[in-house]
Amino acid sequence: MDRRLPPLLVAVFINIAGFSLILPLLPFYGQAFGAGPVGIGLLFAAYSFGNVFGEIHWGRRSDVWGRRRVLVVTTFLAALSYIAFAFAPTLWAAVAIRVVSGFFSGTLSVCTGFIADVSPPERRAKTMGYFGAAFSLGFAFGPVLGGLAAGEEAAVASFRLPILIAGGLSLVASGWCALALKDAVAPKGKGAPLPPYADAFRFVGRQPLLARLFAVSFVGIALFASMEAIYGLWSEANFGWSARDLGFAFLAIGSGGLLAQLVLIGPLVARFGEPRVILIGLGLLAVSMVLQPLIRLPVSGVLLMGLLMTGHSLAFPAAGALISRNAPPDRQGGTMGLLMASNAVGRIVAPPLFGAAYAGLGHDTPWFLGAAAILLVAALAAWPVVRLSDRRTATA
Repeated sequence: MDRRLPPLLVAVFINIAGFSLILPLLPFYGQAFGAGPVGIGLLFAAYSFGNVFGEIHWGRRSDVWGRRRVLVVTTFLAALSYIAFAFAPTLWAAVAIRVVSGFFSGTLSVCTGFIADVSPPERRAKTMGYFGAAFSLGFAFGPVLGGLAAGEEAAVASFRLPILIAGGLSLVASGWCALALKDAVAPKGKGAPLPPYADAFRFVGRQPLLARLFAVSFVGIALFASMEAIYGLWSEANFGWSARDLGFAFLAIGSGGLLAQLVLIGPLVARFGEPRVILIGLGLLAVSMVLQPLIRLPVSGVLLMGLLMTGHSLAFPAAGALISRNAPPDRQGGTMGLLMASNAVGRIVAPPLFGAAYAGLGHDTPWFLGAAAILLVAALAAWPVVRLSDRRTATA
């Protein structure tokens, strides 16, 4: 492992712990404002709406300013947005603040650009696995901390402390990036012009392999975010879980992702290649979605969400690595920014729709719709990726 990578992984862990700390609280936080399933879906979607603009902007900006400088600035400003969120007076103010927070937190493209800077193409998937492991560890740690810090009363004030803790973690991440992170590629400088927004669209649109990978990521991330959004409501309705119970459930869920990224993804990619690992991950997603409402037990509710996270943690780091391998060094920030932005659009559109399906068509309907959509994208986009990638390998 390149010695410049561990400081980034620590920063990712701290930042994601703060972000994920709030996730299991959002359904209950929204209910404290009188929000129903659609309103709670909006709280999830608002963050992703900000992400759309943040990922495109900060990805391009990091190609010019440098990855370190962008991460220091954005994590500091994200911390301020968390503090504002803790004291939101109304649901709509909370939604607006989540948009701002999403914009300043839209830096996954910056992190993946840094990974591309320090890892050769043939090791990109394994290095993305390390990044995913730091993400999953933060994702497992944060919700437990949030659940323990949340009050028992169903009031906005009960969630103020955990949200402020999330802001504190972002401040720590900003300071850590300033002190420990070093750019692997010299930045072009503040005066250098940013590439036009349309460049990344044209670059991806001209390559069938990249276009299909973008489609796979868009649908898969959208569905994963939708399952996250309804899981709190579904587990409350079926098992009577509180925010604290859900926090401990997320510990097991995050552990599934950690296992996949530390132990499974490297050997699987070495044996089968990234395209087939994407198919394996999508298959696990579909199975976990189908079985969740069929078995309907607290233990299976946790284990199957862990399986969902495992599938997610195999498919999308592999897709990201394959996209990164097919983007030249000077387009890494822009291309990965566009990828993360398109994923964020999926997280905007899907959670409110699945919230509406949960409320109007039955609590189990989103699981079956999600599984059907995953199978469809596997057939129409992921399988052609295997053929295109095989053809490229044979030509090379």
